[in-house]
Order: sequence, then structure tokens, then C-alpha cells
Amino acid sequence: MASAPNRTIAQRMFARKSIAQVQRETQTSELKRSLGKWNLLLLGVGCIIGAGIFVRTGSAAALHAGPAVLLSFVVAGIVCAFAGLCYAELSSTLPVSGSAYTYGYTTLGEFVAWVMGALLLLEYGLAASVVAVGWSGYVVSLLADFGVVIPPQLTGPTGYPLVRDGVPVLVDGAPVTTLFNLPAFLVCALLAALLVVGVSESAKVNNIIVAIKVSVLAAFILVGGAIVLGNFTELAATNWVPFIPENQGDGKFGIDGIMRAASIVFFAYIGFEAVSTAGQEAKDPARDMPFGIIGSLVVCTVIYMLVAAVMTLLVPYQTLNVPDPVAVVVDNFGPQWGWLAKIIKVGAIVGLTSVVLVLMYAQTRIFYTMARDGLLPKVFSRVHPRFQTPAINTLLVGLVTAVAAGFFDINVLGDVTSVGTLAAFAIVCLSVIYLRRAAPELPRGFSVPFYPVLPVLGILSCVYLISTVPWSVLQFFLWYLLGAVVLYFLYGMRNSNLQHGEGQDEAPDMGEFPGPVVGD
Repeated sequence: MASAPNRTIAQRMFARKSIAQVQRETQTSELKRSLGKWNLLLLGVGCIIGAGIFVRTGSAAALHAGPAVLLSFVVAGIVCAFAGLCYAELSSTLPVSGSAYTYGYTTLGEFVAWVMGALLLLEYGLAASVVAVGWSGYVVSLLADFGVVIPPQLTGPTGYPLVRDGVPVLVDGAPVTTLFNLPAFLVCALLAALLVVGVSESAKVNNIIVAIKVSVLAAFILVGGAIVLGNFTELAATNWVPFIPENQGDGKFGIDGIMRAASIVFFAYIGFEAVSTAGQEAKDPARDMPFGIIGSLVVCTVIYMLVAAVMTLLVPYQTLNVPDPVAVVVDNFGPQWGWLAKIIKVGAIVGLTSVVLVLMYAQTRIFYTMARDGLLPKVFSRVHPRFQTPAINTLLVGLVTAVAAGFFDINVLGDVTSVGTLAAFAIVCLSVIYLRRAAPELPRGFSVPFYPVLPVLGILSCVYLISTVPWSVLQFFLWYLLGAVVLYFLYGMRNSNLQHGEGQDEAPDMGEFPGPVVGD
């Protein structure tokens, strides 16, 4: 092992990988520039539409914004646009593969890359838990349609009152509390086992899953919209008055509630950054990337607003604080639509299953990359001799996501996920500013317009939405970051390959797995 150079702590913390070094480590083939602006827009729609709209919209409306959750989607979409343009510039400037972790390592240095890795654990690992809880809600609802009832005590987080239609369930006058979310725990465990054995999804399968998700939402909007239009005056007077409920403080309703809900429904946009990773395949990045990113965000925002409008018009928003809000609403379509309700629930379950799988996969590969960099123990980069997958790494991710999904409240998990993702997006915006100043000569296939205004707005808007979450969540987040920083100085800095002047070992071939084309 080469000895570490005699450098100061600050110099070691902000040591950077060269672009050439990352290119050597990234075993990729030449990518053909074949994607036009419409290809990128459709890719974005497929990436964005996913678990967020099926899972998080209900609690945002019920607890914070009421019917005005429609406006929260607009706010969240604008914040994502700022970050998305910054992702597009980085992906077109740094010809490397990898996540924001790699961007951080190449621009701001190792310490920032370590922090980004910790944030991505929240974005992918905990997001998988959130989606698994939503998956559980839809499975429980679908099974109930066929007369199969899972004991309600086994369908929620530990120690929380069991709620039905917004009202606590009482037995002998005492509230019933949930013990454990068994379906959510099991789906994480089973998908982790599948990832250990190895899973390969073709583009056709992914396209089918995207088609199912979009068809489910289209059916929901068309049928629900028809019911709404036929009874709009009555429904609006019952469920949309007032459209913005009176502010109750602490982010509950009013304008504050709309902003608080924006940090919640922000979860529904996670995945849009996958559009920026296609920068190397865009025919004309300078023209096509902003069209693909902004266009897909606009299309998805419109879809989300339509879904939210149908939800809040058909049922009182107070009843939507559940993991499966779409299921709650379709059950109110009427008995004649019972068959469609079952189809929509099946479609949601198929889509959510794939989302959990992709999120867990992404998390294992981030750990794998960090372990190969020496920032995590080498055991995380060790591959199974038969399955050619990082088995120990995958089992640990499966255990963490399963425990989080089984024991913790979906609202807490979702808030932590959103905070981690917003912080990661802010760092990406900062990376663009740094790289413009440090390496202005680098060729850029796409440049953020109105620089530096938009990157600065991206940072400020992300920080603002972070500030709207409950203090208890922020406390957890700050303690989590502090623990990550301590771990970096105790282990990461001491064992980093970069600090010791080492190159990486050749990466074993673990097969290909498509990116998060099924949404988050």
C-alpha cells in the first residue's frame, strides 16, 4: 500500500478524482447519440410517474394542504426543474457514469462524495421502505376485495393507532394500535433475496410496467373525472370549500401547509434526474435536455394535479392519510366500478413492486461503488462466486429497508427521504457553480440558462423545503449527518483508495440492470 501524501486534513477531505480517473474506472461502451427531445420527454415521464403519486399524495392533502395540494405539486415541480437543469449540465460536462456520488467526488471532493453517499442512502434505501409501505396498503385493500383479511394489527407501524376513514378504530372504548407491517417487511425481504440470486429486466418488461402505471392513472383520471364532472357542483361544495383550509399552525393548512405539502409530494418527482443521465445519448443536448427535463416535469405536474383533483373532490381530504389513497378513492367510485377498482389496485401493486426492486438495486450499487473506493468495508464490494452479485451488501440493504418498512410510520420515512434527496439536489446545484468557476474551459454539451441565478434558486428552494419538515425529522437528519461525518474520519478517510494513491480493482461483471425507469 502506498503511503498517504503528507497533506493537511482539509486537503485530504477535498481531494478529488480526476475525470480521466473516473473514466478509467467506468467500464462503459461508446453511447450512440440517438435520443431526440421527445424520446427524452417520454423517458422522463416514465421515470417520474411512480410510487409518489400512489403513496404520498394522500397524507399531504389530509394533514397539510387539503384540496390545495394541487398547488403543492406546482411548487415541487419548480424546485425539481432547478435541480434537473443542474443535473443536465453535470451529465453533459463530466463524461462519466454513476450517480450524484460520482459527480461529488469529481467536483467538490471526497468528503462531499461521502456525504452524498449518506444522502443517497436516504434517497434510495428509505425510499424503498416508503414504497413498500404503500405496496402493503394496496395489497391489503385488494385482498379485502376478495374476502381475505390480514389482521389490521399487522398492517401498520409499531405503536400507532389503527385508523379507518380518518377515524381511530376502538375496541371496548380503547384505541387499537398496530404492531408491525408484515406485508411491507416481507416484500423487502423477498426482493432482496431476488436481487441476491440476480435479476435481469429487459427494456420490454420495463416498457410494459411503465405502460401499466400510466394506464392505471389514466383510467383513474378518466373514470373519476367523469364522476366528478357529473356531480361537480355538489362535490365541490362538499369537499372543496374551503379550497385552502384555514391555517392551524405548524405547517397545517394555509399557505404554510401548501409549502409543507410540497416537501411531501416532492417524493412523487424523485427519479426525474434519470433524464439527465441520458445526456451522452441526446442528439442535441443543448436543445433537447431542457426540453426533456422541463417538458416531462410539466406533463407529470399536470397528471398529478388531475389525480389530486379527483381524489380531493370524490372523498373528504381528511380520509386520505393512508398508504393507499388511490385505492381509497376508487372504492368510492361505486359498486358498478368494482371491477375497475381491482384492476387499478393490481396495476399499482405491479408498478410499486418494480419500484422497490429498482430502488434497492440502486442502493446496493452505490454501496458497491463506495466500497471499491475504499470508503466502505471491502465486504460490500465482494461478489457471490455463483450469482455474481454483491450478496452481503444486498442482504444488509434488504434488512435495513425491511425493518424500516415494517416498524416505522410512512410519513416519517417519507419526510426523511425527501430531506435527504433535497440536500443531495442542493449539493448538485452547488457542484455546477463550483465547476463553472474551477474549470470554465471544460466543454459543456448543455449549460444551465440564466447562470448563476437558477443554480442559486435551486439551492435556496431545496433548503427552504427542508426547513418546512417537522423539527423531529430535522433532528434525526442532523444526527444522521453527524454520525456519517464521524464515520468518515474514523474509517473513510483512513481507508480511502484515493488517499493512498491506489487505483481501483477491476470490477467483476455483475450483469446489466436498467436504471430507475419505473419511477420513484
